[in-house]
Amino acid sequence: MTDRPVAIDLSLAEEPLATSGESDTFQLDQVLTIGVGHLTHDIFTAFLAPLLPLIQTRLGLGYAMAGSLAIFAQLPSLLNPFIGYMADRVSVRYFVILAPGVSATLYSLIGLAPSYAALAILLFAAGISIAAFHAPAPAMVAKVSGPRVGTGMSVFMASGELARAIGPIFAVAGVAWFGLEGIWRLAVLGWLVSAFLFVRLRRVPATPRTPGNSDMADFWHTARRVFPSLTWLVSGRIFMLAAVTTYLPIYMSDEREAGLWMAAAALTILEAAGVAGALLAGTLSDRLGRKRVLLVLMSVAPLLLFAFVSGPEWLAVPLLVALGFTAISPQPVLLALVQDQFPRNRALANGTFLAISFVVRAAGIWLVGVIADSYGLNSAFAFSAFFALFSIPSVFLLPSKEVE
Repeated sequence: MTDRPVAIDLSLAEEPLATSGESDTFQLDQVLTIGVGHLTHDIFTAFLAPLLPLIQTRLGLGYAMAGSLAIFAQLPSLLNPFIGYMADRVSVRYFVILAPGVSATLYSLIGLAPSYAALAILLFAAGISIAAFHAPAPAMVAKVSGPRVGTGMSVFMASGELARAIGPIFAVAGVAWFGLEGIWRLAVLGWLVSAFLFVRLRRVPATPRTPGNSDMADFWHTARRVFPSLTWLVSGRIFMLAAVTTYLPIYMSDEREAGLWMAAAALTILEAAGVAGALLAGTLSDRLGRKRVLLVLMSVAPLLLFAFVSGPEWLAVPLLVALGFTAISPQPVLLALVQDQFPRNRALANGTFLAISFVVRAAGIWLVGVIADSYGLNSAFAFSAFFALFSIPSVFLLPSKEVE
């Protein structure tokens, strides 16, 4: 690629996306296989939020301290660009294959952690496994999605959202069956799926078609064009997500006086709606354009969060459904946009995007917790919705088509 000036496109018009995937066709079976791995992996990584009310009581933690536990699982996301850089050059398929078993084991040990420090170390180790899975997996999906990268990302992200819908109920059921200290028994599911992935993916290419075809100068040229506006957008969106995913069970328990099952069910409703949204959003973005879909979702979701916080009790469930459908569904569109823009450095670009997302999420979790400790969860949720509205102009600054 030659270095040339790039004009900022402030319109929402988008040209058809060029394709540069490893496959010329959409390989549904392989996309679904990776989706099964994502589903199982994220079922276990969804354990923390629904168990926070129990952990908060057990360890005597405030909102910020309890919520900050999620940050320890986010810190290893700083490794995502390095893992992605490796994935563009050498095969890291075994990261994807083994991560469900490893993450399941570490998250299932939450109930045995005797202190805040021990739990933080456990979650940090789990975060390394999370990073090892999420940096290369979307690039693998893109390779087997052919010209339908948005659809592939929709399936991939929908499996993750379905996991976060199932995970809270699975975690609470595990506590009911075995007690908090006994949920380690659930980890066997993760290892069974890792065995399945080994059979299905051990021969799937996890490196570029031509080894060494990734050009760092090309990457940085495009990164300077893409990531500033993308970071602005992600900041607003993820602060809102930090509130409604990490703190929703505590919010339902403290502000709405719901029991443990009902608090977990609220998170399940939110995430289940996110499954439908994720499936639809990426596919629509293949047809209507990434920017158009993002603009609609980013405009509607904050307003729904305002309505959820201030609305009557009888509207809580419909608003959770609508909020999950709009607030969660931009992720496959964003992942597809990153894959479009970096056809020669897909895993590196994905790892960089995830690192930015996770760092912003960690800051969002902490800040929402601090506001909640000082002013209450209602105010913290309202602040996160207000902050999300300020990210809307960033949509107009996003690139409109794949870099040639």
